[in-house]
Amino acid sequence: MGPDTTVDFMAKVIAATPAAKDQDHAHLLVDQNPGLPNRQDALLGDGQDPGPAMAAMARGLERAGADFLVMPCNTAHAFAPAVRAAVTIPLVSIVDVTVDACRGHEAVGVMATAGCVRAGLYQDALSAAGIAAVLPDDEAVEAITRLAFRIKLGDRGPAVTARMKALAEALVADGARALVAACTEIPLVLTQDSLGVPLVSSTDVLAGVTAAICTGRRPLPKSK
Repeated sequence: MGPDTTVDFMAKVIAATPAAKDQDHAHLLVDQNPGLPNRQDALLGDGQDPGPAMAAMARGLERAGADFLVMPCNTAHAFAPAVRAAVTIPLVSIVDVTVDACRGHEAVGVMATAGCVRAGLYQDALSAAGIAAVLPDDEAVEAITRLAFRIKLGDRGPAVTARMKALAEALVADGARALVAACTEIPLVLTQDSLGVPLVSSTDVLAGVTAAICTGRRPLPKSK
């Protein structure tokens, strides 16, 4: 949905695929639609519901031959029911696979935008997995949201990077023993080598799962 994060995700699927030649790579069918109604606005109460457009995208990909769907956008998963209802193929949830990757950490700091936090996507999934969610306060959520939009505009400079790192460190100070980048813009500026605790990138996790399914190293999930 975001152009940069779509390209980043695709590059990470390629990197996660053991390939000796072109034909060993996954056949990716991509509907990169930046015209989709803003997910943040819809969740915060003053925007158009993107569910119908997302359902149409899903149907188009299924008709084109997709065996399963992924969405490298965390907030969009608040509208996942509309996608699942529109198709017969499974949707692999970025939230579910990322929370699976967080197992073993008793308290995880959630770096997410306002819409994702409002929807409770990671709080609910972490709680169900027996993991405590350490959330940013309202001011920090707004700061993460603003930074995500700056990254969307191409700003990955030192000021954005430093501010994102400071927000991450604040969650560690609040008790997080690991962090989850619950927005696919965040890994474009925040990396593991800049932090003192594990960083679980939702982009990296979903890319790895996608590559594993496509190469038969992980079974195709059942439709829900």
